[in-house]
Amino acid sequence: MRLAVVPRPAQFFPLFTAAGENALAAARLMEARVRNFPETDVAQADVKALESEGDDLTREIIQLLNTQYVTPFDREDIYELARCVDDVVDHIEHASDLLSLYRVEGPMEQAKEQARVLVGATESLSAALGLLREPQSAREHLVVVKRFEDEGDRIVRDAIAALFEDEGVSPLFVIRWKDIFEALEQAIDACETASHVVGNILVKNG
Repeated sequence: MRLAVVPRPAQFFPLFTAAGENALAAARLMEARVRNFPETDVAQADVKALESEGDDLTREIIQLLNTQYVTPFDREDIYELARCVDDVVDHIEHASDLLSLYRVEGPMEQAKEQARVLVGATESLSAALGLLREPQSAREHLVVVKRFEDEGDRIVRDAIAALFEDEGVSPLFVIRWKDIFEALEQAIDACETASHVVGNILVKNG
C-alpha cells in the first residue's frame, strides 16, 4: 500500500469524532430497547446497523493510518484507540442481541440502570473523542467516564446478587440475565478502556 504524497493527519480527528458519535447512538438505542423490551420500537437490526457502521469507521481509520506517513499521534495509539472504540459498539450489539436470543419477557430494573450508565459513559467518551485537539477539555470528560464505570460496577454486583436471592427463580432465568448483565458491564468497561487510551494520548501530546 502506497503512502500518500500529501500528508493528511487532520483527517483522523473527524473519524474519531464520528466513531464516538456512532458508539453513543448505539448506547442510546440499547437503552431504548432494554427499557420496554419486548414492546420496543428498536429492533436488533437497528443496533446491528450501527455496529456495522462502527466497523466501517474502524477500517477507514486503519486504512488512513496505513497510507499516512504523518500522524497526529503515535501509530500504535491510533490503532489501539480505533480498536477500543469499536469494542464498545461490539459489546453493545452483543448485549442487545442477547435480549432477542434469550427471549426475555421483560426488562429487569438493574438492566435499565446499566443501560442508563452505559449511555452516560459513552456520552462522555464521545465528547472526549471530539475534543482530541483540546486536551484540557477532553480530560474533564474522561473523569466522568470513570465515575460511570464505578457506578456500573456497583449495579452489576447488586444485579447478580439479586438473581441468587430467590431460590425459586428458574436457573435458566438466572443464566440469561447474568449473561445480559455481564454483556452490559463489558460495554461500560470498554468505555473506560477507550478513555484510558485517550488519556495516554493526551499525556503524550498535551
